[in-house]
Amino acid sequence: MGGTSPSVAPQSVSICMRMSSELCSPRKVKMALVSEFLGQLTLNLGADSEPKYPTVVPFANFDPDKDAARLETAMKTKGVDEQTIIDVLTKRSYAQRREIAFAYEKRAKKDMITALKAALKGPLETVILGLMKSTSQYDATEIKASMKGLGTDEESLIEIVCSRSNEEMGEIKRVYKELFKKDLEKDVAGDTSGDFAKLLLALVQSKRAEPSNVVDYDKIDKDARALYEAGLQRKGTDVATWISIMSERSVPHLQKVFDKYKSYSPYDMQESIRKEVKGDLENSFLTLVQCFENKQLYFANRLHDAMKSKGAKEKVVTRIMVSRCEVDLMKIRTEFKKQHGKSLYQTIAEHSKGDYQKVLLSLCAGDD
Repeated sequence: MGGTSPSVAPQSVSICMRMSSELCSPRKVKMALVSEFLGQLTLNLGADSEPKYPTVVPFANFDPDKDAARLETAMKTKGVDEQTIIDVLTKRSYAQRREIAFAYEKRAKKDMITALKAALKGPLETVILGLMKSTSQYDATEIKASMKGLGTDEESLIEIVCSRSNEEMGEIKRVYKELFKKDLEKDVAGDTSGDFAKLLLALVQSKRAEPSNVVDYDKIDKDARALYEAGLQRKGTDVATWISIMSERSVPHLQKVFDKYKSYSPYDMQESIRKEVKGDLENSFLTLVQCFENKQLYFANRLHDAMKSKGAKEKVVTRIMVSRCEVDLMKIRTEFKKQHGKSLYQTIAEHSKGDYQKVLLSLCAGDD
């Protein structure tokens, strides 16, 4: 760039055409380009899916045949070479892992997932088999597992259903139907009850509005007042109002609603939830609000609490590391360090051991 005078970029020609000739100075064109770019950026933020911050990204010099050969040797080795399995499968994207599985089957004349099951055990097996599913397949199987058998694992169900976007939930429902030949909505309805069931169903139905570039201050004020009047201002909570607002409004809108809520209520939204409802419903509303305010901080806190608890909650740690590594684990890492003063990498190193530690650290993809 140095001291040369700014030249008119090729894409500026169309902008020039839209501006009168006396306005078309290099500086004005530059400003117009910046403004056009920002306009497109805003539109994209509104329309596209959430931005991604993965720790597991496609491997640059990818060779599925070479990887399949390495895995075959690792699994044939007496005592199994777990390190090679970790090195290969945690450093390839899901699409690449699928290609390796095809190459492996062609080469070894057997299914790679079956071979991995036979070669591995314990928490390492759980993580590696989790990585062989797409993010939506993994979420769908985790939801199914949380509702299987006697008693529901509400904590897992709440974490997944309350933290996924419209787009993610749509994909989970499609995959769930494909895998289990059942509707997710019907299974959730059959496995939960009361207001808790109503909230989960509203979220599974994915009626949330998409973010808009228009800020509707009147609607923000109405929603904030409605949340207050449905809760603290009356005896008993009008849960239906809370459910409809929190399951149907866009995330940026709700962030502004919770901010406005403080001008009506002596408590913020999270404190109000704790005062108004209990049990699974309380946990669900809290998870929602925490995810609306900062989803990656929510996951960072979940990881911290799971590893801090006596006999680390392996299931929670595994699920977050596997389900978020190709979504936003890099940002979760940042929030973890900011909030807890210690990196996620160091915390995993302290609270896990053996091959399980190695696979989690590899997914974490570095210290902060």
